[in-house]
Amino acid sequence: MIRSLSLAVLTRLIRSLSLAVLTRPLSIEVTTTRINSLRFLIVAGEASGDAHAASLVRALRAAAPETRYDFFGSTGKRMRDAGVESIVKADELAILGLWEVGRALPQFWRAFADLKRATAERKPDAAILIDWPDFNLRMARWLHRRGIRVIYYVSPQLWAWRSYRVRNIQRDVDLLLSILPFEKDWYAKRGITNVEYVGHPLTGEVRADYDRAEFCRRHDLNQAQPIAALLPGSRHKELVRILPPMLDAAVAVKQTRTEVQFVIMVAPNRSVDEAKKIVAGHPAHTIESLRIIHHETREALAAADVAAVASGTATLEAALLGTPLVIVYKESALNWHALGSLITTEHYGLVNLIAGRRVATELLQDEFTGDTLAREISSLLDSEHNASMRAELKEVMKKIGQPGASQRAARAILDFIGLDVSGAQP
Repeated sequence: MIRSLSLAVLTRLIRSLSLAVLTRPLSIEVTTTRINSLRFLIVAGEASGDAHAASLVRALRAAAPETRYDFFGSTGKRMRDAGVESIVKADELAILGLWEVGRALPQFWRAFADLKRATAERKPDAAILIDWPDFNLRMARWLHRRGIRVIYYVSPQLWAWRSYRVRNIQRDVDLLLSILPFEKDWYAKRGITNVEYVGHPLTGEVRADYDRAEFCRRHDLNQAQPIAALLPGSRHKELVRILPPMLDAAVAVKQTRTEVQFVIMVAPNRSVDEAKKIVAGHPAHTIESLRIIHHETREALAAADVAAVASGTATLEAALLGTPLVIVYKESALNWHALGSLITTEHYGLVNLIAGRRVATELLQDEFTGDTLAREISSLLDSEHNASMRAELKEVMKKIGQPGASQRAARAILDFIGLDVSGAQP
């Protein structure tokens, strides 16, 4: 009993000391110390954020293996597999657009309330918010008002649209970890200096588990004939809006190039049945070489001669694998009118943003049709064009940093909160 009481007192003392470190102004150098335990609120809301968060959790544990960690928050499957306790299941909140958000608003408010309640009860040493700005910037405001240090990993794309939100970052975020090379300078020009560029977490991590020959064997495809991969996105509404014109393109390409094979890659958080239902109601269902595949996205991209990819993280995966691609996107007319007008950047796709020029063709909204996509796919199947784009993608991907972004992010977080990780590997 006495031993348990002493341990409880010691734990409270450690947490009090940690909180004292966390509440120091950013301009004051933090003195590192040994901390026996750390508790983090960690919030992600989309498939890419779930993957980045899971890698970060593993990197934090590896950076300070003697420290006992307690992670809780909004999780996807990968975060749960990495040992993060789920207060909210983010898989159920992955929706898109003004109308969809409007209908799901009560669900979002419940999630917000559940996270606030857990935070108040468990008093984390810091909060790590991963991307998902519509939710996480509100969460940051609430946390900041309560004196909890806010670490934001994966900067919101304020340089692309809704740049006025920069004041939210300045007011509510104590440390911003950037994954794109131009972001630190962009923030510095706006007076925000608490930004650290750690590189993109996908660098060095994107690889296929088996080669084209094995992929074709598993899915009864002809290795000697061209393969076009279709990646319509990770949300239901993206499947509904983006997959049909992709299928239109497949039908159009087959009219002139009968040897081309098509594979539809279903995102890990989506059901194959969703894609099958759309295909069943489309003329493309008669294409004998059309395949619907789950959980093998990187293998499909590595095996493909060309890919059509919904704008997002998957475009970067394709580029890292060197697969020539077309970037596509389609929103509802209402959402595009309301949100599209806020986009201020010249390029939309991540590959083009990193390159600072148009490397991959972008087909957005009304420009994205079966005919326009079919023309781009056919063009990229030309051997000279294909080889040229592969070489260009290889050069562009050198700009996103060296492997080890998750490890650098973990060290930055531990240094920031005052944990001595001087003995950890760089």
